[in-house]
Amino acid sequence: MRVACLLYHDVIANNELGSSGFTGPGTSKYKLSSRDFEAHLASIAAVRRDPPTLAHIFESGSDVALPFFLTFDDGGKSAATVVAPILASMGWRGHFFITAGQIGNDGFLNAEQIRSLRKEGHVIGSHSFSHPMRMSHCSEEELIEEWTSSIHILSNILNEQVDTASVPGGYYSKRVGEAAATAGIRVLFNSEPTTAVHNVLSCMVVGRYNISRGMRASVSADLVSVHSRERSKHWLFWNFKKLAKTFAGRPYLAARQWLLRER
Repeated sequence: MRVACLLYHDVIANNELGSSGFTGPGTSKYKLSSRDFEAHLASIAAVRRDPPTLAHIFESGSDVALPFFLTFDDGGKSAATVVAPILASMGWRGHFFITAGQIGNDGFLNAEQIRSLRKEGHVIGSHSFSHPMRMSHCSEEELIEEWTSSIHILSNILNEQVDTASVPGGYYSKRVGEAAATAGIRVLFNSEPTTAVHNVLSCMVVGRYNISRGMRASVSADLVSVHSRERSKHWLFWNFKKLAKTFAGRPYLAARQWLLRER
């Protein structure tokens, strides 16, 4: 199976970067303006006549040559105040992955907003409990706790079993996938830029293409097209960065934070 999945974070109005989601160096890179986000969706609609699909529908099989997903990480309040209304205007639905430990905090979704998103037909999933900086470096016990706690909280809010999730920070490993499966997660999204889908135990693992602030709307459209040039570029950049993360570890993170502050 193949699927083209886009990864967004917050979408903000009036350039208020601190109004939704996580704040600090590096976070603004992933916050699109509402105008830019609308342009991205319009560009996608120009090349795809079919709407974005949802994970559980995809699990059952699809006749579409290359289905595509829209996903939104972190659980910032813009999911309800900005993103959902724009999606509704197009009749589209997405996947919202919530950092459970942040629910109700300033800039983040509260329980009622999460329930409202679900009633509108969107998929609600876990983005871990505490959003670890390097999730693939957590112990097995920590991984199980991150997934289990977040799933429990979200399932209680929605009064239904939550079984989808996304990995924070791009730090995925097979251990992360195995812990997710153990916690009852059926579909897990990571940040590897690939259309290939694979299984880890009972969990289907789906890659995603990260969309950042300032990226041209045409890039999103190209990424979900059946024939794409951008997907190869994203794959090459991701793997170069993956090597840096693997061999540099914490010095890589420190250097990244310094560069982002200097910008």
